[in-house]
Amino acid sequence: MDEPQISSDPTHVAANGNKRILVVEDDESITLGLRMNLEAEGYTVSVANDGQEGLERARDGGFDLVLLDVMLPRVNGFEIVRTLREEGRNMPVLMLSARGAEMDKVMGLELGAEDYITKPFSLAELLARIKAALRRDAIARPEETQDLVGAGDLSINAATRQVTCRGVPVPLTATEFDVLWCLVEAGGRVLSREQIRSKVWGPDHHGTLRTIDNFLLQLRNKLEDDPAEPGHLLTVRGVGYRFEL
Repeated sequence: MDEPQISSDPTHVAANGNKRILVVEDDESITLGLRMNLEAEGYTVSVANDGQEGLERARDGGFDLVLLDVMLPRVNGFEIVRTLREEGRNMPVLMLSARGAEMDKVMGLELGAEDYITKPFSLAELLARIKAALRRDAIARPEETQDLVGAGDLSINAATRQVTCRGVPVPLTATEFDVLWCLVEAGGRVLSREQIRSKVWGPDHHGTLRTIDNFLLQLRNKLEDDPAEPGHLLTVRGVGYRFEL
């Protein structure tokens, strides 16, 4: 990560001051740099130095976002994000790791992380990705879009960000819901992967388009009766995806 650089822009402090970030990292030098820079940007920062402490704090602390190292003492980052999602805790999680293999990135995303950032990373990139992840909870929607949409056995509530299937709640991560709602509010129009990425993650996000495919796979596994033959989350070959009511 870049050396700590203290921000002097008071606009950032005012905008970010009500957002709480949990940093779960066992490297003290990285933790110090993250804390200094995030607090300079106006975030309220808490720190956990091992996986067990991080899991307990993430469960109980009411955080808006978690920065989570993968290789941690006691409980690793993959197990933490898996546990949080299984318990229905849907705050955005950004995973940090020196392990840049595609398999590790895919595993992190499939377990429910919103992003996977390979060390070493630049401060500017990290801050941009944090802001993009936090924007997902406030994704802009046209006024004419209905807050409650029914599609067969599915009920999708934009106001509460909840999805039910046959009346049973279906736990989705923050980004899974944003990808789903992005397609729902398109009103049956086909969206390309680039359009989905730009709308959900922001135009400056540099993740691969395969990320979109992974999230659609996760959504189909959770929402479709037969993920191999989806009835709602449809692929339009050579173009992208659309949502069928």
